Amino acid sequence: MRPLDAADLDATLAQARDAFASLRGARIFLTGATGFYGVWLLETLAHARRALDLDLDAVVLTRDPARVAARLPHLAGHPWLRFHSGDVRDFASPDGGFSHVVHAATPTSYPPGVVEDPLDTVDVVVRGTQRALAFAREKNTPRLLFTSSGAVYGRQPAELTHLPEDHPGAPDTMDLRSAYGHAKRLAEHLCAQARGVECVVARGFAFVGPHLPLDVHFAIGNFLRDGLAGRPIVVSSDGSPMRSYLHGSDLAAWLWVMLARGVGSRPYNLGSDDDRRLGDVAGRVGALLGVPVEVRGKADPTAARHRYVPSVARARGELGLEVTIGLDEAIVRTARWHRGG
Repeated sequence: MRPLDAADLDATLAQARDAFASLRGARIFLTGATGFYGVWLLETLAHARRALDLDLDAVVLTRDPARVAARLPHLAGHPWLRFHSGDVRDFASPDGGFSHVVHAATPTSYPPGVVEDPLDTVDVVVRGTQRALAFAREKNTPRLLFTSSGAVYGRQPAELTHLPEDHPGAPDTMDLRSAYGHAKRLAEHLCAQARGVECVVARGFAFVGPHLPLDVHFAIGNFLRDGLAGRPIVVSSDGSPMRSYLHGSDLAAWLWVMLARGVGSRPYNLGSDDDRRLGDVAGRVGALLGVPVEVRGKADPTAARHRYVPSVARARGELGLEVTIGLDEAIVRTARWHRGG
């Protein structure tokens, strides 16, 4: 897997420079290194370490160190970065103390896998969080960042255009696809009960950028896949559902700032508030990549209620975070990276 482009790395550094500077001398333990979040965190940390001449170390938990090293050969071998083998649910503790824990491990099969094996989804999220919290207490680590999900809110009400962090909604217990959201809710509750560890919660929504898989369940990833192949982009719905997309550069910057300055037991939405119809998102991908778009789904009178869009007023007002890369630029950057430059 090729490294991130310098422009993407610099965009993260520009927004999170102070947060990175506060990590001078830190020793960070990270779970979830092979996921979208984890790769962006590792690459931007390496870039900030070089750019700011930071003296810091990181230990990365992974079930398969060789796989991570093969995927990120430009990071493997650095003396400041070490891979620690283990499962997030029961890993043996690495030696030494840690100043920060970033717990970003999550089931990779979500959402299709939650229907196939919901108990495993719950087990990975909940027991993994229990182990991460126990590790932080064992190492006297004062701060932990937990990457949760907007799935904790359940279905977004039609009258609510942007979900705030104090929305009292919850996933439907009878919905077979809701195991992930329920598991993240319980994991957040465990974080709220943690003693001796300040747990910052980041509730992620939808993203775009290099390293986003193009062949799974992410709509914008599927649009990019077809556009990059020169095929017509197919929208299987009627295009009415509402989404918003945060570019990976902003995602990483927001996470580093939340780790450095976020308030414990006070969740922050992580995403863009620039809401678009999925049909319009497909249209922008098609226009920018020069391919046609086909909307094949039948009109659905309930589709307008299918929203998944956060309010980011708390992150903007309390932490000074901004969406710095708009949708069109995010699409262009992602396509350029997948094309190889």
